[in-house]
Formats: sequence, structure tokens, C-alpha cells
Amino acid sequence: MIVYFTLTAAVLALLLLVKKNTVSEYTTDGRLGFYRGMTRQDAINLIVLVTIFLGLFAVSAFRLNVGNDYGKYVEHMHLINSKTDGWTPKVPEEEGFKALTYVIYKLCGFENYVLVFAVFSFFTVLFFMKGIWRQSKWFEMSFAMFMLLGFYFQSLSTVRYYFGLGIALLSIEHLVKKDYPGFILMILLGAFFHKSLLIILVLYPIAMINWKKWMYALGVALGVSCWFLRPIYAKIAVRIYSEYQGTGTFDRMLGGPIHYSYISIVRCALILAVSIYLYKDVIKDNRENIFFFHCNIMSLALYVFAAFLTDEVISRIAYYLTITHVLFVPSLLLGVKDSKKRKMYTMLVLLGCLMYFVIFMKRIAPANGTRILPYTTIMFDDMPPILSETGY
Repeated sequence: MIVYFTLTAAVLALLLLVKKNTVSEYTTDGRLGFYRGMTRQDAINLIVLVTIFLGLFAVSAFRLNVGNDYGKYVEHMHLINSKTDGWTPKVPEEEGFKALTYVIYKLCGFENYVLVFAVFSFFTVLFFMKGIWRQSKWFEMSFAMFMLLGFYFQSLSTVRYYFGLGIALLSIEHLVKKDYPGFILMILLGAFFHKSLLIILVLYPIAMINWKKWMYALGVALGVSCWFLRPIYAKIAVRIYSEYQGTGTFDRMLGGPIHYSYISIVRCALILAVSIYLYKDVIKDNRENIFFFHCNIMSLALYVFAAFLTDEVISRIAYYLTITHVLFVPSLLLGVKDSKKRKMYTMLVLLGCLMYFVIFMKRIAPANGTRILPYTTIMFDDMPPILSETGY
């Protein structure tokens, strides 16, 4: 745990050196203004960002058997590498993952699963950092939330999904700027590594449009119908996520007890309340914030009405919507005109995020389903035998 706390503290301290919103520093699209001549602050920003990137990448890339699916991925990579002309192993991962693993293994001449994880770590951290830097109106706050709400640490566990989530965050900029071909292309490419990305081809455009009153009413009716048409919606969900067909997860969807994510519900509800209060000043005429506002509403609806789909399914859908919180909340805070109130609300948000971080590390990080604690590394530890080696 000391590794994660030290990393988080170092990142939060480095963020204090970043100053993004200076006139001479940026081009009109938010990129660093190298073409205008690099200022001292530009250089500081660059050094800090590179340092943060290297820290996040190193902790992720040098881990060993950390994450709920680490051993399973190593087993599947072994099967992919064992492919012959007469035998093709059945592994559930998408073709992009299979191709990347196969190429790396063949180039290295041995089963270098550490390098495969390192490649995913590199691009996952890069996508998130680039997405937040380019789109956030308050980078320091956004990145602090990214760390404290566990998004980075979850990427150590569900590797392909968070690779896709980083792509989803990046794709928002294309959608906001009405670059629809760029948006669709990014999602289709990302789907070669995690097919759940395809769902945002529906969710994100819906969130982007201006909703009418009848649309809100339809949404409420659809949500309430989940309580009465549970088996039908469960079967639809399994068609989308076919790997759950015939499993215990599907059985729980049909008739098992419902477990609500109360922390997620409270977080979405609080953001909804604040955004309604600031709607006229911050959201109404802002295309990007309208998108974030609708994403939050849809995520809240999922957590409240569709919890029967189980956390495995709900989290895969809802996280594509709640990742926008790291951009939306700072925008809402900047919309508070009274500077004293803004500082107070900022401290409350940071305090809430810090409390969640402590809960995450104590309860979620070591639990089955996440299992990123204890932290072990290739420098001091050995990989336990995989299924193909033990036979059971």
C-alpha cells in the first residue's frame, strides 16, 4: 500500500506546479504553445507531466501478478502463443489483444507477458493524461480526481477495459467538435481490444443532443420498467456481453438479490443537484457541459434502476459515463462566482475524494474483483505457476 500512497502523494504535490490557463502558453485548441515559443511555465508543465507519466507508467509496468485478471491474462497469452496451423486456442479476448500478444512474443522469442502489460500501461496512462490535459478546464483538479477516485489504480486490474476507457475519454473531444468520423474511428479501433467500447456509439451521441421534456419522461419510464421487465433486460444484456451466457452472473441478473452501489449513487446524485443549481450559468449554453450533465443522469439511472444487471455489467457501462466526472466537476466548481464559496466547495470535493481513496485502498483494492494489493514487482517477486503449468 505504501507504493500507492507514495505515488498518489507525489502526483498531487507535482500538480501544484502545473499552471495551464495562461494566455501566452497555449494555442486555440489547448495544446502547449511550442509554436509561439516555450515559456518558463511551459517548461515546468512539460517536466511535471513527463515526471507524472513516468511514475504512473513505472508502477503499472513493473507490477507482477497484481490485478484480478493478471494470472488469467498470462494464461491466455500462453495459449495465444501456442497457436499452430492445426489448432487455434479459444480465448475470450478480442483480436487486437491477440495480435499484439502474438507479435510481442514472436519478436522477443519468449513469452514476455511483462512487456505486453507494459505496452498496455504505456498507452492507458498516455490516453488518460492526454484526454484530461486537452479537455479539462482545470487540469490539476481533474487529475487529482482521476487519482483519488481510483481510476488509475483500477487500470492495474482490468487492463483491456481501462485501455478502452482511456480511448473513450479521448474520443469525447471529437464528438464535441462534431468530428464524427474521428469519433467513430477511435471507438472502432478501440473495440478491437475491448468490444464494450461499442456501446458508447449509442450512449455518447444520446448524451450530446439537447433533451426535450418528453425525453426525460421517456427515460424515467424506461428506468421504472426495469423493475417489471427484469428478465427481458437481462437477456438483452447477455446478448451484448455473450461471455455471461449460462454463468452465475446471468442467473443473478434473472432473479438474484440486487446490490446497489450506494457510493456511486450518492456521488452521481450530488453532482446532479449541484449541476441543476448551476444549470443556467454553467451548463445551458455549453455543448460540452450539456454532454457531461446527460452522462451523469444516465449513470445515475443505471445505478438506481439497472443494478440487477450486477456490478460486472453495470460498471462496464457506467464507467464510460462517470469518467466524465473528472472533467465535469472542475467545470462546475469554476462556475461558482463567489471565490470564497468556490474555495470551500473545492475543499469539500477534495475531502470527499480523499475519503473515497482511503476506503478504496482499505476495502476495494485488496478484494477479489480488484486485487491490486499487495503490490508485487518484477524486480523482487516471481510469477506463480499458471494453469497450463499446474494442470488445475
